[in-house]
Amino acid sequence: MRKLTYLAVFETDETPGISVYFPDVHGCVSCGDNFDHAMHMAKEALSLHIYGIEKDGEAAPLRTDKIPRTDAGDMVVPVTVFPDIVKDELNNRRVKTTITLPYWLKSVAEEEGVNYSRLLENALKETLGFVSRFSPASGKGQTEIL
Repeated sequence: MRKLTYLAVFETDETPGISVYFPDVHGCVSCGDNFDHAMHMAKEALSLHIYGIEKDGEAAPLRTDKIPRTDAGDMVVPVTVFPDIVKDELNNRRVKTTITLPYWLKSVAEEEGVNYSRLLENALKETLGFVSRFSPASGKGQTEIL
């Protein structure tokens, strides 16, 4: 499993909360109410930022390991993320879509208890060259690319 670690700067000042930025990952910033919250938010921000970079066809930034200069009270902390887990979660999340059907067809389908989402998903997989195989014993599906 691929793992990426970058140095993050946790900044504090007179205002409540902690700001976070990654010197090697330009544009990736976050904040939190306290250190634990800021760390959680930093991991989420870094994960999503790396996902976006790679989705755009670019490589994740290289880590320099150069310790950045900070103000008194700031901390430099390594933050580790697992980009392939995030990619899998985001690419497989369910999304809503709207379809248009003739009224009579919708009525008959509803009377028969048709699950539109499952039907459309299976039809798209078949149309796009994916085949669903269901194990009779478990009822769980496994998808293969042809």
